[in-house]
Amino acid sequence: MNLKKLISSIGPGPLITAAFIGPGTVTVCTLAGIQFDYTLLWALALSIVATIFLQELSGKIGIVTRMDLSQLLRRPSNNPIWRFLLMGLILIAIGLGNAAYQSGNITGAYLGLEIFLELPTWSLGPFQVQSGNLLIGLLATLLLWTGNYKRLEMVLVGLVLLMSIAFLVAAALTKPAITPMLQGFVPQFSTDRLPTIVALIGTTVVPYNLFLYASLVQKQWTTEKDLPVMKRDIWISILLGGLVSMAILVAGVANPASNLETAQDIAKGLTGVFGIFGTYLMGFGLLAAGMTSALTAPLAGGLVICGILGWNQQMQSLPMRFSMGIILLLGIIFSSLGIKPVTLITLAQLANGVLLPLISGWLVWICTKKEILGVHALGTKGVIFGGLIWLITLLLGIKSLGAVFGWF
Repeated sequence: MNLKKLISSIGPGPLITAAFIGPGTVTVCTLAGIQFDYTLLWALALSIVATIFLQELSGKIGIVTRMDLSQLLRRPSNNPIWRFLLMGLILIAIGLGNAAYQSGNITGAYLGLEIFLELPTWSLGPFQVQSGNLLIGLLATLLLWTGNYKRLEMVLVGLVLLMSIAFLVAAALTKPAITPMLQGFVPQFSTDRLPTIVALIGTTVVPYNLFLYASLVQKQWTTEKDLPVMKRDIWISILLGGLVSMAILVAGVANPASNLETAQDIAKGLTGVFGIFGTYLMGFGLLAAGMTSALTAPLAGGLVICGILGWNQQMQSLPMRFSMGIILLLGIIFSSLGIKPVTLITLAQLANGVLLPLISGWLVWICTKKEILGVHALGTKGVIFGGLIWLITLLLGIKSLGAVFGWF
């Protein structure tokens, strides 16, 4: 395959990578490296396998049925109680949740930018407006408001590639010890490691990405003959994203900081390890990670909201612009004024805790139906493997609920 053909075959897979590697992922992976050295690399490997499996099912559904997950859920043949319960959870977890988390994406992007350029904070009466967050938020709005999906895809693919290079080079500069790093892929369990293991998997297996990919593959591919290309797209993208997450963890092992209060501390903490160049690399990686998530969160939220409510999902349509606009507006307001939407985040965590095992179980179940997927339905081995993945998502769901109710 020549380079031109390879580039033309790139699908929306990099957008999934862009979505799950955000400021939260950078922070969690760095802390995992600081606290437990290389010993949790196996948890990241497990999360990559689970993500590839679920995203491939999502892409298969999108291409074969020509529907995304929210449209498939709205079918009249579904049990009405189950349908409305799941639709409500999805709207809260993804629609409201993305609005709450958007402020973190914008703030994370500016924390990376601040390594290079510090912008002023304005005083407007009782309010303090952080101009850097406002600038990042407005840039994300401009890119999404053009309504040009191909242009947005090109921007995101470019940012993902540059972000990947930045984090991989930063990890290489720390000169990691090869033998301990390889030993990190051997599973190790302990009570003190469990919360971090769950957090590492949870930053990779993201519910809204399942909806996002099923919707976007339809823009790229039209027939079942394209399924192998889709599989290659998602495998390459998620494996690249997994390598980036591992690189962040490896760089975290070299970070002498004992406490990280902000994502910016990650970059500054490495100055003594490999000088200002490495700090700039990590700063750019943070900027790219925040920016990619700041673009994909409103896009995914808009597609889900419009799909659930039966509205037009074209980026230029009024319903999509309204849905994306609400998420962008709330993210800009929260981040620019330094407001932490604790209530919204708590509500989103609660809904996500219930939604993740439900939607992953439903996804595996749908993919066993020959009347829906025909010859592409899951066989016995696929169902067994899907069951194991579902158990992982159940653990993640219980952890999310536990965080809200203070169980552990």
